[in-house]
Amino acid sequence: MDIKRIVKDILAQIDYSLYRMGVKKCNIKVHTIEETIDELINTNKSMIRYGDGEITMIRGRSLVLQQVEPEIIEGLKRMLNYEYDGMIVTIPEIFGDLSIYRKESRQFWKDHLLFSRKVYEKYCNPEREYYNTSVSRFYNYMSDKSKCEKWIDKIKLIWKDKDVVVVEGERTHNGAGNDLLDSAGSVERIIGPSSDAYGKLDELMECCRQYPKDRLFLVSLGVAAKFLTERLFLEGYRSLDIGHLDMEYEWYLHKADKKEKIPKHDVIGEEANKNAGYHKYLSQIKHRVK
Repeated sequence: MDIKRIVKDILAQIDYSLYRMGVKKCNIKVHTIEETIDELINTNKSMIRYGDGEITMIRGRSLVLQQVEPEIIEGLKRMLNYEYDGMIVTIPEIFGDLSIYRKESRQFWKDHLLFSRKVYEKYCNPEREYYNTSVSRFYNYMSDKSKCEKWIDKIKLIWKDKDVVVVEGERTHNGAGNDLLDSAGSVERIIGPSSDAYGKLDELMECCRQYPKDRLFLVSLGVAAKFLTERLFLEGYRSLDIGHLDMEYEWYLHKADKKEKIPKHDVIGEEANKNAGYHKYLSQIKHRVK
């Protein structure tokens, strides 16, 4: 470990300790994973999720799959302010005790807060209670995994018997090769770009508009998912930004003790998907936006 990393970790620990001791104050409230799942089961609300990547982009930095643009930054700031009663906004549950996370994850979140806490404090709405981004990161980061089976079983109830439209990148394969979406009444797919999908929002939205308002949209398109979800919500659809839920579910199924490469993420193109046995997945694709 280099000296810069050691110093950063020490400063992060000091900062975290000052908040835990009450020397510094943070009034941001975040619901539990269980409460977040229940809200999605018991209401018809849409969901926008913020992870560390979206907060990093607000700070002006590009991500691997999305180049930063001023209009993206401004949109992320605005949506983080939690404008709509019919849409929940999720953020990480990191402003109190971090013991729910694995040791490595606890240090990651301390470092994240050292550099990004001011973003949350500036743009989060003090009149709102936020929901939990770990609804789609329910396994790998958790110290106690005893509740994971209960959580994922409940998550599947969100789309039980509903007609679902998945909007995702061509590598994502939500529910392909596993039973994540098997409880849905039907599944259709819109395949968008794997990177820089923000630039294709208009085309993606045109594809979405071809569906009736009773469809439930599940969106996995990185930063662009927040903007597409908001547009869908404003036009009367229910849309959930589910992030990397499928990847997390794969790790849960494999009982992985750390992050693992997911083979289906390297399956690209019709022939490769046929060879992988993803015939059902291919039959569900109704639109492609490149």
